[in-house]
Amino acid sequence: MNAERPNAAWEKVKLARHPKRPTALALIARLFPDFIELHGDRAFGDDPAVIGGIASFDGRPVTVIAQEKGTNTDDKIHRNFGMPHPEGYRKALRLMLQAERFHRPIVTIIDTPGAYPGIGAEERGQASAIATNLREMMSIKTPVVVIVLGEGGSGGALGIGVGDRVAMFENATYSILSPEGFAAILYKDAEQAPAAASLMKLTAADLFTLHVVDEVMPEGPGLHEDPSTGFVAVQGYLSRALVALSCLPVDRLLSERYIKFRAIGAIVDGENGRSTDENQN
Repeated sequence: MNAERPNAAWEKVKLARHPKRPTALALIARLFPDFIELHGDRAFGDDPAVIGGIASFDGRPVTVIAQEKGTNTDDKIHRNFGMPHPEGYRKALRLMLQAERFHRPIVTIIDTPGAYPGIGAEERGQASAIATNLREMMSIKTPVVVIVLGEGGSGGALGIGVGDRVAMFENATYSILSPEGFAAILYKDAEQAPAAASLMKLTAADLFTLHVVDEVMPEGPGLHEDPSTGFVAVQGYLSRALVALSCLPVDRLLSERYIKFRAIGAIVDGENGRSTDENQN
């Protein structure tokens, strides 16, 4: 349980979902003012819940891929509230492979409650699209930096979340599923989401302690009130990360990425085993 107070994790969940929290497009406008969006997966269509394109950062060409929730009612509906379809993940992979070909570092921005679970998405291979991205991102021969902006929900987040460096904003969350879903499974009652959140180790502080993320970026008063502190912090983080990763030979880059995620897998397995033992006791 979070050491600050029993519902501290749930407070973070509410901040990560705050309707005034900046979306990925706001962060892109700050970090990459020359961003050019590219569209389509070249197989089915274009998913507006996933945006991607090319830009420059500190004079270096980069590929940017992000999950976008939308800013008003019509935009949120258009972008499916940030819940990607399989064509969104396939678009992301197309742009990642393009970045590899042209030796551009990749920056991904996570902000989704999860991949869209609708019938059409499942018919078009939602699980397969996410799994393919996980496999390909593990071996892509260019640096990948991941930023968790708001919600990092389940496999929907992981579909663009395999990176050499992973950072979270102070009030972001990153979890295997939503607290409501966790509560529905554990307590058979989604209303127990606040209690579930306190068990899930989903806050930036929790995940930094567990070495799942590499850095926690301060937000000052909170991104929903004033994003300037957080945006300055992420700009500095991204600059440092890209400089460090650009110095690594490709074989070392891939080796360290593999070791990083094998270690995360061991941590998750250990936490799951401990939780199971505690519940049985």
